[in-house]
Amino acid sequence: MSRTVVHVLRHGEVHNPEGILYGRIAGFGLSESGRSMAARIADHVADFDITHLVSSPLQRAQETAAPIAERLRLPIHTDQRLLEPTNVFEGTRFGVGDGALKRPANWKHLRNPFRPSWGEPYTEIAARMLAAVQDARAAAVGHQALCVSHQLAIWTLRRFLERRPLWHDPRKRECGLASLTSITFDDSAYSGISYAEPAGATDPDAVPGA
Repeated sequence: MSRTVVHVLRHGEVHNPEGILYGRIAGFGLSESGRSMAARIADHVADFDITHLVSSPLQRAQETAAPIAERLRLPIHTDQRLLEPTNVFEGTRFGVGDGALKRPANWKHLRNPFRPSWGEPYTEIAARMLAAVQDARAAAVGHQALCVSHQLAIWTLRRFLERRPLWHDPRKRECGLASLTSITFDDSAYSGISYAEPAGATDPDAVPGA
């Protein structure tokens, strides 16, 4: 039996002074704090047995992967399946207390929170993330792999693996900035999961991110 660990890393803090839901919009890179987080993660995993590094194509994920690649002397492979999920509110301010829920134009997108009706279905997010992680596992059999992705994608995958309902309260996600969700496989079978925040806990007043 071959044991492999795939670490799924959420990117660091993004420079987002307007506090918008940036989703897949190009041009959102790491803030100074985010770059510091990425450097701390590179230090943290320096002695890990990581043989394969893969990232979402979005700028914030690639910039988080860069110091890790340099430290481990590994190329960054890019996988579209690690992308941030789609969301119809992308490019707007949409959060608790900003009045978005009171706007009639938004109601049609909020009719089914269990799917969800405002974006990519949770089942599709879980399926593509699991496929990406399994491919990373296959590329690093007997060693470790690291995938850089995004909060909702990572949290949906974790809930799927833990056999919990995929719908959830976004305020209760355990997936802080630059956090590691580490998935263990025995051969190709999932056998456990752990969570760590080696770059520190996310400040509750931090600029919103995805």
